[in-house]
Amino acid sequence: MTWVEYQSKISGGILILPVGATEQHAQHLPLAVDSIITENIALTLALETGALVAPTLTYGYKSQPSSGGGPLFPGTIDLNGATLTNLTRDLLAEFLADGWQKIVVLNGHFENQAFLIEAADLILRGQENPFPKILITSWWDNLSSDLIPKIFDEVTFAGWELEHAAIVETSAMMYFAPHLVHKERFLEEGLEKVPTYHCFPPSRTLLPASGCLHTARSSSAEKGRLIAENVVKNIRAILAKEFVT
Repeated sequence: MTWVEYQSKISGGILILPVGATEQHAQHLPLAVDSIITENIALTLALETGALVAPTLTYGYKSQPSSGGGPLFPGTIDLNGATLTNLTRDLLAEFLADGWQKIVVLNGHFENQAFLIEAADLILRGQENPFPKILITSWWDNLSSDLIPKIFDEVTFAGWELEHAAIVETSAMMYFAPHLVHKERFLEEGLEKVPTYHCFPPSRTLLPASGCLHTARSSSAEKGRLIAENVVKNIRAILAKEFVT
């Protein structure tokens, strides 16, 4: 896209900034899961709404041992909280300076959200007019509750913290990027529940050596399709509500 084509999208348009991470996702999924899923949801949403998708931010806040493995595994490349906040704030400032009035920050990494919210709050704090407006949402928060039993028809839903590299993310990857999913490496291991505390330095005995937090058994591309379509539909409804000028 040239700058002229980019400029033509701004007036009245919606900009989506996908924010993912680079972290271990057990042995059956690649490091880029959070970025791949989020970008594909953003692109699907853009096709249905005419929005423009900005280049994906592929690094995120520190993956915690009890919800992703954290520093226990090579390939998990983290940002400090202040770095992510300032980076997001700088990007939003540039988009606003270009004239965007409707911006969606689409999050795909569990630990990112507070720092994305901080960035938007700092840049728009004190603004009295309804626009420009920045919406921040994590894609899994837009999965309808009535779809959960269909996704977890064989394995009990253990909570979003333990869904790291489990059924939802694996199914989404089987739908969006099946060539990157190694079904032969699915393992029946993980945590029974998320600890109620954080420990520093992190314990190397908290997770299995594989990095698996919960089983991916029963994942499928069909479940991934249901997830993606449902999430996009629900985010579209949010945009229709919040971006009325």
